[in-house]
Amino acid sequence: MSKDLFEAAASSSKQNEPLASRMRPISLDEYIGQEHIIGKGCLLRRAIQADRLSSLIFFGPPGTGKTTLARVIANTTKSNFLSLNAVLAGVQQIREAVTNAEENKKLYNRKTILFVDEVHRWNKSQQDALLPWVENGTIILIGATTENPYFEVNKALVSRSRVFELKPLTDNDLKKVAQFALTNKERGYGNWKIEFEAGALEHLIDTASGDARSLLNALELAVETSAEHWPPEENFKITISLKAAEESIQKKVVLYDRDGDYHYDVISAFIKSIRGSDPDAAVYWLARMIAAGEDPRFIFRRMLISACEDIGLASPGAVSVVAGAAEAFDRVGMPEGRYHLAHAALYLATCPKSNSAEAFFKALDCVQKENKEVPNHLKDSNRDGEALGHGEGYLYPHAFEGHWVKQQYLPDGLEGTHFYEPSNQGYEGKIKPEILKKRQS
Repeated sequence: MSKDLFEAAASSSKQNEPLASRMRPISLDEYIGQEHIIGKGCLLRRAIQADRLSSLIFFGPPGTGKTTLARVIANTTKSNFLSLNAVLAGVQQIREAVTNAEENKKLYNRKTILFVDEVHRWNKSQQDALLPWVENGTIILIGATTENPYFEVNKALVSRSRVFELKPLTDNDLKKVAQFALTNKERGYGNWKIEFEAGALEHLIDTASGDARSLLNALELAVETSAEHWPPEENFKITISLKAAEESIQKKVVLYDRDGDYHYDVISAFIKSIRGSDPDAAVYWLARMIAAGEDPRFIFRRMLISACEDIGLASPGAVSVVAGAAEAFDRVGMPEGRYHLAHAALYLATCPKSNSAEAFFKALDCVQKENKEVPNHLKDSNRDGEALGHGEGYLYPHAFEGHWVKQQYLPDGLEGTHFYEPSNQGYEGKIKPEILKKRQS
């Protein structure tokens, strides 16, 4: 077979790959996005260009370019480059990679870069198997993960690596990704005239939510199903309608993971929005969680905590409102139960706020430092109290006007200590003057 035929076969094979695979950047110049780590003059870019890499860990949501950046490094470096997927590879494959690295170092004095995709999928023993070779420089590790490496990757590996966070691509980044695919003749659709109806391309970009892979998969489906047959003749005009775009990427990609960082980030944003009295933000993050399939009972549990932690005595009924909404949700179920979730969230977000329940933790700190004796007049007088003198001198508040009498209730040495600091908000603001009056009497 002639060289031309070999090249034609290779080209045909490449064109049969998915668009997202064909359009993977080959060099740093083709790489789009992540300017905060590989922009001009950034450390990582300089290290790649100088081929002076240390061990790295890339983490971020799917479709942000972690594997792609590793491929760019593979195309750039003079080092021996090996690749493993942690889902498929075990200790045996790690040993084979180490052997390969040792041979390259011994025979050719070449460094070895080992790229491990989804590195968080390895268990501790698998990660430990790699550690000695990373420590002695036999292997330069590049790990990619969607999880927070500080929680999911061996601490020893993390401490020996530079960690870089890749963020969801901006709409402008995604537009560049789409334009590159539409104009590239060798790997994309540059041999045809692709046009979009108003809003069609914008819909694809918006719905991809920062995920380049999702965008390219949708673009491929929209383009190749909008021609009567594929591939059409060169320079053939293809128009992508808004309907075709909507059908190609129907469901919004929700950047949320019930088991990972985004799970905790979103619930954190939700509770902080409630605490900050922003009902619009509260219902947004609530909707984000429900759209992603979060367990409503988990959300109610967090709202029950917030009702006492963030609202407290400023609106004492808040905890009852949330508990009632949770009970109603259990009776009604989804989808109507979303009203009860929204009701509770909006109530908490619009309530006056007080964190005076922090008084407990101030008291707990005091207790943990010193365990003081119960004052004699507060001790139980029912158990041999007369013989021991327990309860002597106790003043029964209900026997006095206003059902109150000045009396020592804290242990000796803590008299006058104030753990509880009432706020000026809501109900608590109304009871504050009386509390201060009694303290000052």
